[in-house]
Amino acid sequence: MTIEEFKLPDVGEGVAEGELVTWLVAPGDRVEEDQPVAEVETDKALVEVPSRYDGTVEELFAEEGDVVPVGDVIISFRVGEDGEESGDAEAGGETSAEGEAAEPEVDTGVEPDAEPGTDAESESDAEAEPTTPSGRTFAPPSARRLARELGVDIAAVDGSGPGDRISEADVRAHAEGGDDASDSGSDGAPTPAPTDVGSGDRKSAVRKRGDDGSGGDSATTAAAPDAPEPAGRETTLATPATRKVARDLGVDVDDVPTDETRDGEAFVTGEDVRAYAEALESGAEAGADAPAPEPEPVDVDAGGAAVGSATTGASAATGSADETVPYRGVRRTIGKQMERSKFTAPHVTHHDTAEVDALVEAREELKPKAEEEGVTLTYMPFVMKAIVAGLKEYPYLNSELREEDEEIVLKGEYNLGIAVATDAGLMVPVVEDVDEKGLFELAAEVRDLASRARERKLKPTEMKGGTFSITNFGAIGGEYATPIVNYPETAILGLGAIEERPVVRERDGTSEVVAAPTLPLSLSIDHRVIDGAVAAEFANTVMEHLEHPLLLLSH
Repeated sequence: MTIEEFKLPDVGEGVAEGELVTWLVAPGDRVEEDQPVAEVETDKALVEVPSRYDGTVEELFAEEGDVVPVGDVIISFRVGEDGEESGDAEAGGETSAEGEAAEPEVDTGVEPDAEPGTDAESESDAEAEPTTPSGRTFAPPSARRLARELGVDIAAVDGSGPGDRISEADVRAHAEGGDDASDSGSDGAPTPAPTDVGSGDRKSAVRKRGDDGSGGDSATTAAAPDAPEPAGRETTLATPATRKVARDLGVDVDDVPTDETRDGEAFVTGEDVRAYAEALESGAEAGADAPAPEPEPVDVDAGGAAVGSATTGASAATGSADETVPYRGVRRTIGKQMERSKFTAPHVTHHDTAEVDALVEAREELKPKAEEEGVTLTYMPFVMKAIVAGLKEYPYLNSELREEDEEIVLKGEYNLGIAVATDAGLMVPVVEDVDEKGLFELAAEVRDLASRARERKLKPTEMKGGTFSITNFGAIGGEYATPIVNYPETAILGLGAIEERPVVRERDGTSEVVAAPTLPLSLSIDHRVIDGAVAAEFANTVMEHLEHPLLLLSH
C-alpha cells in the first residue's frame, strides 16, 4: 500500500489556478481511475477533475470554495490495498509521489495509516470509528464541513441514512445533544493529536478517516421530530447552479426529496433544495423548542457557542449587513474582457427597427415541420442567416484588427457567438460555419450550446473562434441597448423583444398608424475599423432579409 498525492492538473488551456467548487468524493471513498473526484471552475469553464489512480481517498487538501494553483496537491489516495497493485507497482516497483522507491511494508502490528511510534494514537483513532460494515464513516463533504463548523466529531455521529450514511440533520442533532455525549463518552483522557500520513507538513482541509475521533463512545442522537426525512441517495442529478444553492444553504443534494427523474436518476432543482432547507430549519427549531424549559430556548453546541441556521448557512443573517461575493473565475474573466474591449476599441452603437410581419408568419409556418424533426424553432436562426448575408456584403464587420502588425484581417469564416446568461455570468458559445447550415440545424445547435452553457458543461474550445457576436437582451426584456464588442471582434448585434408596436403604413394612398410586430436592433462597432455609414448599410441589409425571409433562401 502506498500513498499517492494528486496535483491539480491544467484543466483548461494554460490556466494558472481554479476554484474548487465541489468535492465529489470524501475520505474513505473507493475510486477508480478516470472517476471524477472534484468540480473545478477556471476562468474559462466548469470542469470535472478525474482521478489518476484506483484506490481509496486518504485526504482532501482543499476546501470547497478555495482557489488552488495548478500543480498544488488537492487529494491523496491509498493505492494497492486489498491485494491490488498501484499503477507504478505494475510498472515494476512501487514509487512515492516524488518518484523515489518506497520501502517494503513490514507487519509491525501498526495500522497502515499510522507512522512508527503512534500506536496509542492509532488505537484511539480506531476506537473513535463508528461501527459500520466497512469500518468507514459515510458522510458527504457538506456534512463533514458542517461538523467542523459545529465542532462535532463526525466519527461519533450516528447516521440515519442507508448504510449508516450521515446527513447534515444527523450532525445538527448530534450538536444539540453534544453536552451529554461529551460527558458520557469521555473519561478525562487527553485527545490524541491526529497523524498525517504522506503529506509532510501540508495542512489537510478535511481530516482522514478516524482523525476526528476523541476516544469516546458514539452518542445516540435522533433528528429533530419535525425535520424532513433525508432521501439518502447515493447519486443525484443536479445542475451546477442547483449544487451551488445547496452549498450556500448547507444542504446535501443526495438528501433532498424529489419526484423528478432524468435517465432513471433522481433530478433535483433549486426550488427542491430551498424547500428542503426551509423544512430542515423549521424542523430543527421545533426540535430545539420542545424539550427546553425556558420560554425562549437557545441552541448551543458542546462548547457553549450558539448554533443554528446562522451557523449552518440555512438562512441569511438578520440585519442589513453587507454581503461579500468573490470576484473570480468566469465573472472575473468577463470583467477583464469587457474592460479590455471598452477601453481599447472606441464604441459606436447604431439603432434601428425591423418590421417583421413576414418573419413571424414564416416561423409559424415552419414550426410544425421543425417539431416533427424534434427541433424548437426560434427567431435566432433567421437572424443568424440574415447577419451572414450582411457580413458577406460588408466584410469589415467580420474582421479583427491586429494593431501590432498594423493590419485588419477580414475573416473568411462566419462563426457567430451567441451570448447566454448563466448563473456565473454571460458566456458566449460559438456556432461555427453558420453559412453552411440550415435553419433547423442552427436551431438545434443553438439550443444545445445554450443549455450546456447554463449547466456549465461547455468546453473552452466551444467559446473560441467567433468572428461576430449576437446578444438577445429582448428575451429578458427591453428594446435597445449599447452592447460591448466581444474583443478582438469588431461588431456585435443586440436584439430587442419582438412585440407589436405602432408603425406607419401606406394604404390606399394614405398613411395610417397600425400595430405590427417589430424587432429593435442595436449594432455596436469598433469605430477604428468600421465607419458609421458602413454600420448603417450593414443593418439595412440585415433588416431587408428579416423583413423578406424568402431572401434567406439565396444564402
